[in-house]
Amino acid sequence: MAKHLTVSVDAMGGDSAPNMVVEGVDIVAGRLDNVTFLLFGDEQQLVPLLERYPNAKRASSVHHTDQVIKSDDRPATALRGGRESSMRLAINAVGAGDAAGIVSAGNTGALMAMAKFVLKTLPGIDRPAIATYFPTQRGESVMLDLGANIECDANNLVQFAVMGEVFARNVLGIDKPSVGLLNVGVENLKGNDAVKGAAAILQAETHLPIKFYGFVEGDDIGAGTVDVVVTDGFTGNVALKTAEGTAKLFGYTLKQALTSSPLAKIGALLAKPALTQLKMKMDPRRYNGAMFLGLNGICIKSHGGTDAIGFAHALQVAIDLTENNINESIKADYGQLCADAEVSRKAVAS
Repeated sequence: MAKHLTVSVDAMGGDSAPNMVVEGVDIVAGRLDNVTFLLFGDEQQLVPLLERYPNAKRASSVHHTDQVIKSDDRPATALRGGRESSMRLAINAVGAGDAAGIVSAGNTGALMAMAKFVLKTLPGIDRPAIATYFPTQRGESVMLDLGANIECDANNLVQFAVMGEVFARNVLGIDKPSVGLLNVGVENLKGNDAVKGAAAILQAETHLPIKFYGFVEGDDIGAGTVDVVVTDGFTGNVALKTAEGTAKLFGYTLKQALTSSPLAKIGALLAKPALTQLKMKMDPRRYNGAMFLGLNGICIKSHGGTDAIGFAHALQVAIDLTENNINESIKADYGQLCADAEVSRKAVAS
């Protein structure tokens, strides 16, 4: 029998909250009977909504607060003044051990600041990283950091690599994930000191189930050259937004071409099954749910503009990470990497 889990939810975060939140909970509760949800938010809005969604009502309890973190609130302001907000109380539930993870579609900066303050980081991890997975030519790949850390040193990048390979192995089911460092070229002499320093550490012999590929470039992301792409938050966020914009441009251009003439419309009708399959594979809702890896607790950031289906996927990510004990795996793997490094240091010294 599946282990029972409790997930904490910021019911007021997101452009269409709390409606899409409750509907997303209803979707997950309808297919999983071992998960309950703690909904933090305005009970005057949540209680009537739960009457419309019986699965969510059965699996949820409402914890009232009328304080909400706004999308334009600064992280520091939210941290100081949002102690009774739906976001903070949902995070507190994880910190207190009342829930295994928290999901919010609210303000990203505020969520990171609050989660780091309440949950702290895992032993040996200096900074948490935002990670997500996305479709590639070879299947799916993980990428981190996507904006939490604008500047990173070599050790930060190595920590990201370990966290990324743990996710790829435990959640995506890849036995020995390949890891690449995003760079301006694949040659060893290229890149800044942080990237080159991280490469030197990852090239060393280790007992981890990891395959260090080396440097990768921007076009390797979509190609799926490696299973885990590691970079600093500045570069990662630019790369992510560029990919999202390119996907939207492709969709817009394709639609324009397929409706440009009667003949094109006939072609579109004939190609409808293939186009439907393409749309399903590239649907961003399937990949909704960015992970704050490195925290001493599961914290998932849903896209603020998603719908119920997308939010349900973010909830499922939280459940999957919990069921796979990802934090315990990160601690074990990073500890092994440090032990291997110490053995190598002593060997060199002797």
